Amino acid sequence: MALKITSAQVRFKNGSNSSGTNSESPAAPKERTTSNKSNPSFPKLFWASLLILFLLLKISFFIAFIIFFQKCSQLPEEKSTTKQPIHTALECVKKNLTMAEKVWSCCPKNWKSFSSKCYFIATESKSWNESEKACSRMEAHLLVINTKDEQDFIIQNLDKHSAYFVGLSDPKGQRRWQWVDQTPYNKSATFWLPDEPSNRNERCVVLQTRYSSWGWNDVPCFQSQRSVCEMMNIYL
Repeated sequence: MALKITSAQVRFKNGSNSSGTNSESPAAPKERTTSNKSNPSFPKLFWASLLILFLLLKISFFIAFIIFFQKCSQLPEEKSTTKQPIHTALECVKKNLTMAEKVWSCCPKNWKSFSSKCYFIATESKSWNESEKACSRMEAHLLVINTKDEQDFIIQNLDKHSAYFVGLSDPKGQRRWQWVDQTPYNKSATFWLPDEPSNRNERCVVLQTRYSSWGWNDVPCFQSQRSVCEMMNIYL
């Protein structure tokens, strides 16, 4: 018996699409190309940002270096100032003090010593403000009188033909007297001459004589008068 072989041609749609040329197949690589080229300026922005950051860091370092150099240059001047004492010559006396290690009470040379203070009597005439600045340069201040004993000691060393600024003033002309060292003004411990103070425009005080009697008198601050400086004793 003879067999008949029948051949049939089968056409697969998927097969024909894969074997043939498909116009839509390059879509995938096109999408990748598009994604790579979405930010063409990104590298430029990145390097520009790095450059700006570097410049800012460099400027900050330069400013910090200048500040550091200025501080270092000022240190030797400050040290040299602190090392050099203003009063190089002292006159000392031995006293009985409670602290055994401090047995010498000293004042700068040409200063007067009384109780626990030193006094310098100026021979030059200046205004009240200039007199206070001159005292300050000697690490002192204008005279502050707290007791009659202190005033009696001071006037023994003054020229009765001169007037001497003390550290008492009325800055605002309101009769509110103030001591330069912030000592409270005590009305019961004042030594005004008769009928003084007499003028609100006279806001500074001098120690002077009137009819052979020493006392305080208010005068204009711009007047040139002699003065008395005061500082605490130096203990060695």
